[in-house]
Amino acid sequence: MPVAPRWVVSIPLLAAVALFSCAGQSGSKTQGKVKAISSRKPAPEFALKDPDGKVVRLADYRGKVVLLNFWATWCGPCKIEMPWFIEFERRYKDRGFAVIGVSMDEEGWPVVKPFITNMAVNYRVVQGDDTTAELYGGVEALPTSFLIDREGRIAQTLVGLHGRDEFDHGIQELLDAQSAGAGAVGQPVAHAGAE
Repeated sequence: MPVAPRWVVSIPLLAAVALFSCAGQSGSKTQGKVKAISSRKPAPEFALKDPDGKVVRLADYRGKVVLLNFWATWCGPCKIEMPWFIEFERRYKDRGFAVIGVSMDEEGWPVVKPFITNMAVNYRVVQGDDTTAELYGGVEALPTSFLIDREGRIAQTLVGLHGRDEFDHGIQELLDAQSAGAGAVGQPVAHAGAE
């Protein structure tokens, strides 16, 4: 029997989980703080298309701090976070920061393009798929975000809706780590699934 992706099978349940996270409850996969460098694992590589059909690879962002956000247009908590991410992209991009939004909408670009235009999204958005979700542990709830350090390692995982300040603190900690000598920008790092 074919197995459907978890977010397709349980969309009402997924919405309930995401809304429950709005109340400030932390999911079991949530890391409240940025992980120590020694416990960070490489972020899996992916190659997904943006609205213009251009391929976006995580490897293209080596040397930058990345906020990788799995979301959908129907997800209420995702809509709350997006203005924060727009602000972070504007405020921190000159310091080596980027947001990548991974849309998990089944309907694809016909619903995503007008949505991101209406929200005035200023960061890269790509269309996710089952493979990408599985690479990142199955992505059981939306939103799910990963803060990735300059060396391409997952430093923090945030499942469900979290406060703006929690994201901001994690981003600043990772950006400031570079100036404290946490590693050379742009050094190649082996990624799971990278060629």
